[in-house]
Amino acid sequence: MKIRRATHEDALAIARVHVRSWQAAYRGLIDDEFLDALRPEDRAPIYKFGAAADGGIETIVSEVGREIVGFSAFGPCRDADAAGAGEIYALYIDPGHVGTGAGRELLLESRRRLAAAGFSDGVLWVLRGNEGAERFYAADGWRRDGAAREEDPYGPVVEVRRFRRRLGD
Repeated sequence: MKIRRATHEDALAIARVHVRSWQAAYRGLIDDEFLDALRPEDRAPIYKFGAAADGGIETIVSEVGREIVGFSAFGPCRDADAAGAGEIYALYIDPGHVGTGAGRELLLESRRRLAAAGFSDGVLWVLRGNEGAERFYAADGWRRDGAAREEDPYGPVVEVRRFRRRLGD
């Protein structure tokens, strides 16, 4: 398994992982019709490929062989009450590679890069009801900080809960 910075050429492969992971992880939490209608070709243009150290969104991928099996996107926190923190905006693993360590490696590298960019704390948001994700992040020391909000991630309105941790630990 190899972790590397994503490039524009990775956009469609990242979108495939994103769609498949949403369809698996969010079934029963987000409308099935919405999930079934997701297409990687529609999502590929939305990804950003900057650097967190430059104040932008950085995306990294996990590869097995030459196949992208997961990705993480992170950068400065968007929340006014957590100014100065880094944020993991997305971390998704292809359903066929869940449990292989790809997610853990992406999470560790995301934290490392955010810390290297000068962020001491990190936040991330988890869809309410996604107990698997909550357990995954809790195992890495992330804890709910009490913040919750409604979002509309490309369609349906959902509730998400914020998690926080020190990045250097």
